[in-house]
Amino acid sequence: MHNIGTVIVDDFHRLEDDIKIRLSDFMKVLADSGDEGSQMILVGINKAGDQLVRFAHDLGMRMDIFRMETNPIEKIEELIGKGEAALNIKIRDKRGIAERSQGSFHIAQALCHNLCLEAGVTETQDETIEINYAADVVVERIMADLTRQFMEPAIAFAQGSKIRREGRAPYLHILKWLSESNDWSLDLREAVRAHPEHRASIGQVLDKGHLETLLREKSDKLSAHFHYQPHTSVLSVEDPKFIFFLRNLVWRLFSKSVGFTSDYFKGSYDFALSFAGGDRPAAKRLFEILSEREVAVFYDENEQHIIVARDIEEYLAHIYRSEASYVVPFLSKNYPTRIWTKFESDQFRSRFGEEAVISIRYKDVEPGFFSEEARYGSLSFDPNGDHEEQLQQLAETLCRRLKYDRETADTDGD
Repeated sequence: MHNIGTVIVDDFHRLEDDIKIRLSDFMKVLADSGDEGSQMILVGINKAGDQLVRFAHDLGMRMDIFRMETNPIEKIEELIGKGEAALNIKIRDKRGIAERSQGSFHIAQALCHNLCLEAGVTETQDETIEINYAADVVVERIMADLTRQFMEPAIAFAQGSKIRREGRAPYLHILKWLSESNDWSLDLREAVRAHPEHRASIGQVLDKGHLETLLREKSDKLSAHFHYQPHTSVLSVEDPKFIFFLRNLVWRLFSKSVGFTSDYFKGSYDFALSFAGGDRPAAKRLFEILSEREVAVFYDENEQHIIVARDIEEYLAHIYRSEASYVVPFLSKNYPTRIWTKFESDQFRSRFGEEAVISIRYKDVEPGFFSEEARYGSLSFDPNGDHEEQLQQLAETLCRRLKYDRETADTDGD
């Protein structure tokens, strides 16, 4: 193609990868040919330019990226001023409206529109009048309108593929962090680094592709509102009204409507597993089952990339002493004979009295073994029985304990 004029491709981020690749190749041809009669402009949400470079790395120096930032407060006030002049009015809280608009002309217009309705102004006034209402007066009215439009997709996202009250509500937290972002997008890898207490639960969501699965399974409710690019781990919202809705939610009430509370997560892990090497298959399988239920579990192999090159004793001691809500030791015949299980048990032994240790006692252990720990309630495991069935039951019991804890915490908070 030659002399195509100026071609604008909107929503570049939503195109299929093969089309993105073809556009990238064509832009390289344009850049090399110096065709002054042809220009291509791609419009997309954050990181769209990065995606173009990903498909054609040698395009990086051949194109310009112009970022469309949110509008400054001064521009919002200028817009409001034009509306004041057209209606012959003065809005006292002009600055407040500009600030609540979050850089969006559309939101500013909606706020001003509702302020005028509140004051009975529906047409140009013969004499200048002043509207003395503050912006907050009409936010609730706008939120009522936006709730009808956005509450369903917000709840659908926050619940994930399946509501799991025993889990750490990773999608609820992702949505909350998205509402706090400045540019309507969230780099989830950076968010996890900023919130290390949620690394275990949200790391599973990202690494196992659960977020992509959610957006695909609930595409009828979510595709119009969210865009996720797994290559950059960036989740974005395109509609400023949706961001305004999220930022003005009462999150404690919203989390209850979803089925969670948002103020009772303590520590980085719900459970920390402690086991001898010979019992690793059972421990690993329990970790997998609990992780699928969005429970945060410390399992050493899952964190080798973090443990490597660190002081292992210092790293593990912190987890078993306090970072896990519960420690789950696999008390088999081998447990007291291993160096690391001895070290780990020394860290959490005092937590028996805090009701923070849930032991899994092997049925083939001699009576009197772990006699001190026998005073406390525990779970049992038969190494000669059906491992999968037993581990599923153990996971169910552990999850029921989390549900109980969180429902109790919710009641106490009320």
